[in-house]
Amino acid sequence: MVPILKKEDTEALRERLSARARMGSPEVAARVREIVENVRREGDRALFAYTEQLDHVRLDASSVQVTEAEIDLAMKEADPEWIRAMEEAAGRIRVFHEKQRQNSWLDFQDGITLGQKISPLRRVGLYVPGGTAAYPSSVLMNVIPARVAGVRDIIMVTPPGRDGNVSYPLVLAAARIAGVDRIFKAGGAQAIAAMAFGTQSIPRVDKITGPGNIYVAMAKREVFGHVGIDMVAGPSEVLVVADSGARPDWVAADLLSQAEHDPLAAAILVTDSEDMARSVDAELDKQTSVLPRREVAEKSLASYGTLIVCRDLQDCADMVNEFAPEHCELCVTDPWSMLEKIDCAGAVFMGHWSPEPLGDYMAGPNHVLPTSGTARFFSPLSVDDFVHKSSVIFCSEKELRKVGGQVVRLARSEGLDAHARAVCIRFDQEGGK
Repeated sequence: MVPILKKEDTEALRERLSARARMGSPEVAARVREIVENVRREGDRALFAYTEQLDHVRLDASSVQVTEAEIDLAMKEADPEWIRAMEEAAGRIRVFHEKQRQNSWLDFQDGITLGQKISPLRRVGLYVPGGTAAYPSSVLMNVIPARVAGVRDIIMVTPPGRDGNVSYPLVLAAARIAGVDRIFKAGGAQAIAAMAFGTQSIPRVDKITGPGNIYVAMAKREVFGHVGIDMVAGPSEVLVVADSGARPDWVAADLLSQAEHDPLAAAILVTDSEDMARSVDAELDKQTSVLPRREVAEKSLASYGTLIVCRDLQDCADMVNEFAPEHCELCVTDPWSMLEKIDCAGAVFMGHWSPEPLGDYMAGPNHVLPTSGTARFFSPLSVDDFVHKSSVIFCSEKELRKVGGQVVRLARSEGLDAHARAVCIRFDQEGGK
């Protein structure tokens, strides 16, 4: 049975949810720093030593890069229906992200031209976990926005299995569909360090994206500043708002679609109907019992599953903004009017026919979303994450003569005489006189 709470009794829940995102122990942090620094100093030598030590496979410069033949084999062995579904998803993701593209612009004024130049990052690196944590759909979500942005070189790293091959071949097929340029067999903190600083085999990138375990997450935090990162993602979460018109079995199924991810995943219902809360609770018991990932879902629900009863839908909207969830479903009669009240959510799924898994795979918007309440200030992964913007300033002599005195005055008020002199010298004013 999942606890049913009133809105005013949720403080402890918010604290538990926040605690999920806290980084690991000091021992893990120290180990990550050691790995990152060793790879930074020693390059391939350290990378291959850690690969042998942690992944139990010996690689070298001749075998670390995935060959075209390996990718061809992954494509050949993949279910043709899976490939068609992935290609359909890729097309939808591409169409959505094309709408996010921005153009450089210039504003020509009398004597001064101002503008913004938008340039793609030169090289981006994607981390893809191995084994059961590998999700080929995430390859599409990370690579396609970078391609749309115009990134010229996209590399991918993913851990090798003990046989020296990529542990989950479908990620190779996804990489081919998405348009990855090169793939390397490397995982863990050592792979993040390799992309951040470059080794003899793996090139340095400008930005690293993609999920991973605690070692990967802490390594991304460690190298941030040397390279850009997307975000340090926490466990997944969904918050479903349901009124009395929602179907309890559908709501329960949507909650379980997140609970089966991870024992740390959070599945929360917010409703203005206590009857709805009780009906969903019964459905959760019923549906969990038949899930293949029953044990994971049960642990998630036991730790973070919650059904919250509010006075009305305005209170429900307030709860959404307080939790700032990764995924928010509005399973209500009029989701469009409620959308106006939602300010803090990674993605909002509107109405009864828009389940969260649609967004995971096929709708088109990115499923790389801010977690653990960071939707208050972070946004979904987008084309903007793969460009940088430069301001453009052109000034004529006439315009500089017009405003130069004000520049000098402001510079001197801050004690920056050389700033003032850089203007004055252009008009033969020694010392700014």
